[in-house]
Amino acid sequence: MAYSNFTFDKIRKELNLMTEDKTGLFSHITEVQADEYFSKSLKEDNIPLGLAINTEKARSELIIAPVLLELRKMTNKQISLFSGIEFDVIEEQGLNGVCDFIVSLSPEQFFLDAPIVVIVEAKKEDITKGLPQCIAEMRASQIFNGRRENQIETIYGVVTTGSNWKFLKLQNQTVYIDFDEYHIKELNKIMGILFSMCQKNS
Repeated sequence: MAYSNFTFDKIRKELNLMTEDKTGLFSHITEVQADEYFSKSLKEDNIPLGLAINTEKARSELIIAPVLLELRKMTNKQISLFSGIEFDVIEEQGLNGVCDFIVSLSPEQFFLDAPIVVIVEAKKEDITKGLPQCIAEMRASQIFNGRRENQIETIYGVVTTGSNWKFLKLQNQTVYIDFDEYHIKELNKIMGILFSMCQKNS
């Protein structure tokens, strides 16, 4: 089994996690103004092209990756970004496989040191089906950080189609899933939420 094989039932039974739906989980987060040039380029070029091509690869390359690169700039490169990385934590529990994107709370770019946010690209634009995979990757990140004695109490998750973004957080044994979704048109809100996730004490 791998991350993509998890279901909500397996999350509860095999990973011993509880899930809780919350409305407005990240609504209190302050927007962060994206760079003007980046914002204009994304809205006028990347998003229309990515949605027109409408493949997972196009959405990933033209929308999701640029947003994460902008996030890295916002943090003055104090985070690192990994794409398509093998993340094998406990293979016998299915906590293994390739992750779409991982943000690490460390500037070290040559190896994964402190995963804080996992980003799953929704397959066939179905965000709900991507949630169990995201939660499994979040749990793997929690275990990984525990082994390294990283002082990271909260792990965050994102499931996105590129155009729609849904956010989660894992604390102890409970995963909180935001009912709300944010459209890429709400870029400053999305950037604000992502930026807040990369603050060490958030």
